[in-house]
Amino acid sequence: MKSGRTLAVLRRWIIGFLFFPLLVSADLSAELIVIYDSGETRPLGPLLEVFAADEPPVPRADPHRSNLGASDLDRLLPISSPGLTPGKVERRHLDRRFARPFFLIGADPFSRHWLATHREELLRIGAVGMLVRAETVEDLSAIAVLAAGIPILPAPATDIAKALGLSRYPVLVSNQGIEQ
Repeated sequence: MKSGRTLAVLRRWIIGFLFFPLLVSADLSAELIVIYDSGETRPLGPLLEVFAADEPPVPRADPHRSNLGASDLDRLLPISSPGLTPGKVERRHLDRRFARPFFLIGADPFSRHWLATHREELLRIGAVGMLVRAETVEDLSAIAVLAAGIPILPAPATDIAKALGLSRYPVLVSNQGIEQ
């Protein structure tokens, strides 16, 4: 039963990751339809006024601590995926279909070399990646430089790895199967 839940999580992640660009580019000028109103609805305008203010924002009490949330790279780190380690992966067939190829990598030297070597092919097939292990902001920056145009999401991938029977990375998952 747990693998069914893992597959559901994997499906949601892949669908969200693959269709996010469509949501961003969608036409949002259409009229809204209210499906339910509890009577406690508040207008959004006052919350947006902060973006229209001509005054500079008030400095934070601690200038060394960022409040950007997920945009603050330090808050993403360290990224780890227990059960996944760098190493060789044997090619194998998968009985699952994916809308888009994806790959898992770390910030280790083996993964960096793999990304640099396979970058053109990953771009050609439209693959998206997950950075499953990184310790520092420098690791994130190094992978971003090597990716140069390939979307890579920094996030743990333990559930995805379990669902696909993976213990090693870097790895490419596509309709042709799992390969390195």
